[in-house]
This record gives sequence, C-alpha cells and structure tokens, in this order.
Amino acid sequence: MTAYWISLYRETTDEAKLAAYAKLAGPALEAAGGAFLARGLPEQTYEAGEATRSVLLEFPSVEAAVAAHDSPAYQEALAALDGGAVRDLRIVPGV
Repeated sequence: MTAYWISLYRETTDEAKLAAYAKLAGPALEAAGGAFLARGLPEQTYEAGEATRSVLLEFPSVEAAVAAHDSPAYQEALAALDGGAVRDLRIVPGV
C-alpha cells in the first residue's frame, strides 16, 4: 500500500543548515524509492493552516518510507540539518 511522507516546517532557525540538509536529503529519499509530489510554501491555507514550508513524498509502502528515514544516507542529511529547522514529520498510509 502506498504511503506518504509529510513534513511541515514549523520554524527555520538556520538557512545554511537547511540548505545542507536539502542537498543530501532529496537524493537519499529518491534513492530509497521516494517521489516528491509537492514542496514549498502553500498557495492558500484554511482553518488552522500555517503558511510554512511543506514537503510531500510518495513511497511504495510504509515500510519503504520508514526504511528511507532510517537509512544511513538520510541520517547523514539529518546530521547536516542539526537543529536548523523545527519540523513535524509523519508517514501516513494511503487509502
């Protein structure tokens, strides 16, 4: 079953660290089977929506998304981020 990796950036505290993370994270997640479906700032928000950066990836399964997160390549990206952003990251199974 398809799964979705959803990252909501609550706060960016260091743009340089975020850029270093992005340079490593994108290739790591794609190599692990992830496909970027959307990323960037929202065009419109509703209800309690926040105008913060959002990232949506599709994976073949929850297991593949978890494996991508736990992979050495993505862990290297997280080390580069090193507190440069406060995020809400979740993996949600498709319907």
